[in-house]
Amino acid sequence: MTQREESLYETFKLILELSQPALRLEQLGLEPDQVQALQARHAHLSRLRSPQEIQAPIATWYTGPNAKDIFWPALTQRLASATRNPLSLSSLDVTSTRIVAHLHHPREPTFATRGLVLTHPQAGTAINIAAVIAKAADRGYRMFIVLTGPHNAMRRQMQERLDQYLIAPHQSRRWLQLTTPTQDFQSPPVSPAMTLGGGSTCLLGVVKKNVTVLGKLDKWLEHSAGLLHEYPTLVIDAEVNQPSVASRSMTLRIQGMLRKLPRAGYLGYSTTALNSLLVEPKSADLFPRDFIISVPTPEHYTGPEVLFGREPRDSEPEQSDDGHDMIRLIPDDEADSLRPNSRAAAETFRLDVPPTLRDAVEYFWLVAAARAVRGSGTPHNTMLIHTSSSAAVQASYLTPLRDLCADTRTRLSSTPYITHLRQMWEREERRVPPRDFGQRSVGFDDLLPHLHGIVRNCAVMTDSHSGDDNMHAIPEIAIVVGGTPLARGRELEGVSVGYFGTAMSSAYDTLRQAERWFGVRTGYADLPRVWMASHLSTWWREIARADNEVRLLVDRVFEEGMSPRNLAVRVRSHPQMQLVREAKGGAYVPSISYGGRRVQTHCFHINAKWLRVNIEAARTLVATSATFATRVEGSAALGRHIFHDVPSSAVIDFLSTYQFHEESSGAITSLLIDYIRKRMRVADSLSQWNIAVLGKPAESDDANFTFVDGVTVGRIIRSRLRTPSDEPSDFVDIKTLMSRSDATVDLDIDAAHLTETEIRRARQEQLPHTGLLALYPIDKTSESPLARKLRAPLNAEEHVIGVGLVFPEPARADSTV
Repeated sequence: MTQREESLYETFKLILELSQPALRLEQLGLEPDQVQALQARHAHLSRLRSPQEIQAPIATWYTGPNAKDIFWPALTQRLASATRNPLSLSSLDVTSTRIVAHLHHPREPTFATRGLVLTHPQAGTAINIAAVIAKAADRGYRMFIVLTGPHNAMRRQMQERLDQYLIAPHQSRRWLQLTTPTQDFQSPPVSPAMTLGGGSTCLLGVVKKNVTVLGKLDKWLEHSAGLLHEYPTLVIDAEVNQPSVASRSMTLRIQGMLRKLPRAGYLGYSTTALNSLLVEPKSADLFPRDFIISVPTPEHYTGPEVLFGREPRDSEPEQSDDGHDMIRLIPDDEADSLRPNSRAAAETFRLDVPPTLRDAVEYFWLVAAARAVRGSGTPHNTMLIHTSSSAAVQASYLTPLRDLCADTRTRLSSTPYITHLRQMWEREERRVPPRDFGQRSVGFDDLLPHLHGIVRNCAVMTDSHSGDDNMHAIPEIAIVVGGTPLARGRELEGVSVGYFGTAMSSAYDTLRQAERWFGVRTGYADLPRVWMASHLSTWWREIARADNEVRLLVDRVFEEGMSPRNLAVRVRSHPQMQLVREAKGGAYVPSISYGGRRVQTHCFHINAKWLRVNIEAARTLVATSATFATRVEGSAALGRHIFHDVPSSAVIDFLSTYQFHEESSGAITSLLIDYIRKRMRVADSLSQWNIAVLGKPAESDDANFTFVDGVTVGRIIRSRLRTPSDEPSDFVDIKTLMSRSDATVDLDIDAAHLTETEIRRARQEQLPHTGLLALYPIDKTSESPLARKLRAPLNAEEHVIGVGLVFPEPARADSTV
């Protein structure tokens, strides 16, 4: 780089945080392409945006904290002295800088930003919001309205945390509060001019999303219209799903409020990628058209991958991760006893504590005692029990649980009971070894002296709609019984045990609430457990898989320059969304696209009749491919055979015969066939397919599988995931069938170290209109040689045929079916 270019870049950095820096540079005589080059260099060096984002409508302007800042340094000092901060200051700094850099400059004459931040459940959302507010205030934003969920406890908790992080360091000298922990927004008794005033004071209001309350705020803004232009405003929706922005009345209130603010940004926060702003077409008014940012997973965070494992990211080597054995099952008969059998019976319902609930409570006490021995992490120890939203049903849990506490205090002097607890603790340590999380084992004799105090000080409380204000001060050791407000939008500290025995309106609703079991667990990541019904654990795995796939799509926004609007189209038509809609229990007319997708079977029946249909379908496809392919390569010695340019009719015939398991989300026969036909008709694509038979190098006859004469490979091993009950069943889930490199078997490329993105680009370049269908002969026994705890032999009645399909990335708009 020349000295002149270096000098220009230094000048660029000096004026970057001024309004419209690009225009100012052009006024200094720079050509537009020079300005663009300087923007690209800054975006690359600061890692605020990828080069593909430079053409986004908002220019990157914020470069991070500087010596003149007031609010950010005060916040960092406050967080540095806090013992419970779940986020590292360095990661908080980087993430909040990225977010603020995507907002409009507060000195622009008018603006209306729309953005979305994807965070993680129980992972410091309030701290992230405080950091964004502090940095935005340091650069000139003057009014901040934080919208919370519809319950008082959610609003109160957010208010208290923002007061702690933002207001307290300045003793209210630099902030004017529109709300307090005990009072939601009310129209100030003085005139708007006196409220807004002048000077450098910033305004902060924390308002729950209630139509009446928002109406008061909207009316106050209307009366303040003449002054609002002097107040660049940031409206932060702390949980876009609470209530859903698809609620028309709520959308209208928020949108009307934003229209009254001439210089304002709307920033939504969501703990799931399956949120309303992306998946509900009705949310278009608040759609994040300007940017979507996915916050990295915090250190020491317990999320879905701890339970279920996850697929490797692009930059990671391929490896199998099945998660950890932390789910315990609630038998169906016990699940039925945890709730009244009708709404009318709620008032007279009485709980008889079932064995699994007793086990869960006892284990919770053991965890609290073990954490006292380790002495790390938050001092809070919380168990959450999810039951009916009925206040009467929640209250019915109090006396039985308090009786259990009293009974346990007496039994702690009993040798047989101490032996029972010792066996439970040692059994749980064997199932989830502390060394897997870098923790030291806690011996039972070490935790026992703490146990008496733990049980004695354990509080039992409810979180009902009528009493949610009582949740603002939870004791350090607490069992919290609740329904919707407990599990949604409210962060509970030190959660280690969850007990989810009741589905609400839908499996999805319950499982979204079960995510409140996740969190940052410094020093005790090996100890959490969750009890739930078997069908809920199955749903949870699939919902977690869907959420992960959508997060990967969000990551591609930065990799490939995909606009947020195009991303939303991809999300809404993602094959996994079929499962999400089913979990929500609502009627759903599928609208799915497969462009650029990889569809693979991972669930199977294992009865011989079902499997033989698929074997016959696979053999027919291979025979047809051998007849019509323009080129054939591979051999038994290589363990693969590839048939090039097979007509789509052969693939459609195969899909018409092959039986996909009903749990294979996205692999829906009619939709796959309709999509292929539609792409052939409207895009002249998918008329040709490459068919791959992928196995191991052929060995002895008893280890091989023959599709047709001349096409023989060795059978592969795919053991099944153990279910929490591990009872005999006709259902198996192998989790993953295809490897990353399998999508390159028909390409002229060395795939040894390619990322998923690079593979996708290679397919676009070499085979832009050709699909790939891979057949996998899976050994019916498939006993894993690695003896992994969460795996078991397949033990099918016949060999299994797995199928993987790789669809080309559309050059233009994709088709939906």
